[in-house]
Formats: sequence, C-alpha cells, structure tokens
Amino acid sequence: MDKDSKIYVAGHTGMVGSSILRDLTKKGYNNIIVRTHAELDLMNQSATETFFKTEKPEYVFLAAAKVGGIIANKTYPAEFITQNLLIECNVIKSSYMNNVKKLMILGSSCIYPKVCPQPIKEKSLLTAPLETSNEAYAIAKIAGIKMCQHYNTQYGTNYISVMPSSIYGLNDNYDINNSHVIPALIVKMHTAKTENKPIVELWGSGTPLREFLYVDDLANACTFLMETYEDSEHINIGTGNEISIKDLAEIVKNIVGYQGELVFDLSKPDGTLRKVLDHSKISNMGWKPKIELREGIINAYHDYLNKL
Repeated sequence: MDKDSKIYVAGHTGMVGSSILRDLTKKGYNNIIVRTHAELDLMNQSATETFFKTEKPEYVFLAAAKVGGIIANKTYPAEFITQNLLIECNVIKSSYMNNVKKLMILGSSCIYPKVCPQPIKEKSLLTAPLETSNEAYAIAKIAGIKMCQHYNTQYGTNYISVMPSSIYGLNDNYDINNSHVIPALIVKMHTAKTENKPIVELWGSGTPLREFLYVDDLANACTFLMETYEDSEHINIGTGNEISIKDLAEIVKNIVGYQGELVFDLSKPDGTLRKVLDHSKISNMGWKPKIELREGIINAYHDYLNKL
C-alpha cells in the first residue's frame, strides 16, 4: 500500500475497525474511506455493489461482523451465521468485481476445533468438531477464509485472512449480555464495587486457559500483514501467553478495586478448556505485540469509565 492508496475500512465504528483506522492514520495513510451501518448495510448486496462500483477502493479491511460472547452466540446462532455470511459474500464478491488490489478479512480463534493440539497451528483448521457454543459464528468465518482462498485460486486475487486470539481494549462492547470475557468482567466488578455487593458470580470453573490480544496490537499486525503478507493460508495473530479465567478475574478485580469475593458457578459452561494460538508465522516475519495484559486491561477499564 502507498500512503495515498484508497483504503476502505469496513466496520470502522467497532472495536477492531476503529483501531485499524487509528493505526492507518498514525502511519500516514491519508485516503481512507468509511461508512457507518446506517450509510451502508453490507448485508444488502445491491447497496454493497453500488458502493464498491462508485468508490473503487484499492484495499479493503473487512472488520465488519456480528460478534459477541458465549451468551449471545448461544442465543442468536441464526443471526450470527446469516449476517456474517452475507457480509463476507457481498464484500468479497464486490471486491473482485471492482478490481480491489488486496482484501483482508478478520476472523477469530474460535474457527479451530474444540479439541486440538496446543498451541493451535493454522493447519488445525477443519481437523475436528467445533465448540458448539459458537459454532454458527465459526462456520461463517471459516466460509470467509475458504472464499478468499478459492477466489485467489480461480481468479488470481490477493485476499488474505487473519485469525487473532481473543481481543479486548478501547471501544469494546460493554453490554453484559453480549460482551466477551474481559469487558464482562470489568462491568461485573465495577458494578459490584459501586453497589457494595459482597460477591461476584462468574460462569464456569475458572480453569479454562485463554490468550488475549490488545486491540491496538491487532490493528498494528493487520497493517503490517496488509503491507507484507501474500499467502492464501490464513495467519494467526497472538501473544503466545495464556492465563486462566480465574487468574484473569483476579487481575480485573485488582485493577477495578473490588474488595468482595469471586464465586464460580460450576453449572455454567466453560467453553473450550484451552485455546492458545501458534503465532510463529507472524513472529518469524518480524512482528510482535507491545501491550502487556495488565496494561491493556487498565486502558480498557479507563475506556469503560469514560463511557459511563
């Protein structure tokens, strides 16, 4: 990409898209186009085709998606699979029809099997059954990866896919019913603190291991890969560090300043017991994350407080 290349960031109001927009701007890219959902519904094929035909972006970051935590995925699976498939189909097809030079779609580590060798390598995709609680979202994202690969094979396009570990940070979703684990913990701890609640109840056993990536690190990696990566195989983005949900909750509790007790509800699901990505491909290319977990959670908590 050149600094004046025409770049479309789809989903720029979301956590990942807004961070990509900040990163591109910071690095001097000056011809970025964006549209809110009200201005352009990417699930609408005609509207998407018209946008691409009119604007002719050269590069596309597809960060627009329907996302959510375990509760949202279990409650709205039809919406997760339908909306994400429609967005991917419309954007990828329109990119091809309008000669986009390079496209990146963003997925999630939930595309990998529920049980597979750790850390998870890219080649583990489709080797075993998925975690059922987020299967609908995962299948939609896998379809996006495969679409990019098959377009590259048949049409000679340059479409890449990136799979980050669990994301958190600025501009996250703090709706307790739809958020991921870190924002959900922040909300629960802060609410309990302000309301002087003696306990905070958390789902599951607290033993599952997870890997977390600060959103600004993800954005930096996305720009880096858009500038350098040319392979059809999707590529993992992660830190290589993992932490139990129990230990994560203790960190959040300390940062928020909550003094009560944490109680784990063993009747609730844990999800996948361990999930850490093998990030050797991007690491060998010279990229590495910069934000440590505690620093990132402090930033996220300040972000949450600013939204109150």
